[in-house]
Amino acid sequence: MNSDKWLNCRLRDLQARLEEKAHKVSLPVLSRLLRKRDYRLRSNVKENEGNTPTDRDPQFRYLQEQRLQFQEAGLPVLSVDAKKKELVGDFKNSGQVWCQEPEAVLVHDFPNQGVGKAVPYGVYDLTHNLGTVYVGQSADTAEFAVDNLAHWWEQERPACFAQATALLLHADCGGSNGVRSKLWKQQLQEKLADRFGIEVTVCHYPTGCSKWNPIEHRLFSEISKTWAGCPLRSFERILQYLRETRTETGLRVAAHLVTQIYQKGIEVADEVMAALNITHHTICPKWNYTIRPRNHSIIPEIGNL
Repeated sequence: MNSDKWLNCRLRDLQARLEEKAHKVSLPVLSRLLRKRDYRLRSNVKENEGNTPTDRDPQFRYLQEQRLQFQEAGLPVLSVDAKKKELVGDFKNSGQVWCQEPEAVLVHDFPNQGVGKAVPYGVYDLTHNLGTVYVGQSADTAEFAVDNLAHWWEQERPACFAQATALLLHADCGGSNGVRSKLWKQQLQEKLADRFGIEVTVCHYPTGCSKWNPIEHRLFSEISKTWAGCPLRSFERILQYLRETRTETGLRVAAHLVTQIYQKGIEVADEVMAALNITHHTICPKWNYTIRPRNHSIIPEIGNL
């Protein structure tokens, strides 16, 4: 027993139970008595971490070490993740905006009454505080994620890292860029390492630690503030909101619409995985690995393997 006690009924229910025991109490008096004894309407509080991986702290330290090594070498460090999917159409968007009259939207969020579904995938450059968001229209798959990274390397990277020969990715443990995804690794090999002749190092955040991924609180949170309370009526408007996202610390965001349709459920054979040129690091090998090109000369290693 402790001092925390919980009331899970209405005051009228409590009043009725007291009347059954011949205690007649008005609702104001009942409310006052409860508050005097520190009873309040309370919600659940997320405090218990549950089972924490024993190597979570070493992984966070290693993430920081890898980031510093790549940045000191003048190489790109990217935080990647997919943002929450958004219904596109005349639907309510959470948040408030200054106006004289609220915008009227549809009562129900039925997808068949909208334009489609936006699948935003973000690429955040930690060194230059630059974000790039690719807005897909189908599914958040590993193929979609790596195609966006390939586009970033080809179109966005030359302005800041013209001479780069290696890349560090900070990704969550699950999702389209998850640590268990075979397709994620296979696509990185073919569409980044082999295609551009670069070394791709991936460091995943431990399970349940995605909120520490920098893209969450440096890019996605600012995007949510930009379009808070604004209905996302078209893909063009979504791109406009993304490009208008700014912060006083210098954040700038580029946005691209992806029209390609991606299929779910693509399987990668074991023999294909066996042919990947992938090396797992000695520290937390399940979360850290480097993929090197198979058809180019060997590139000097970056980081501690």
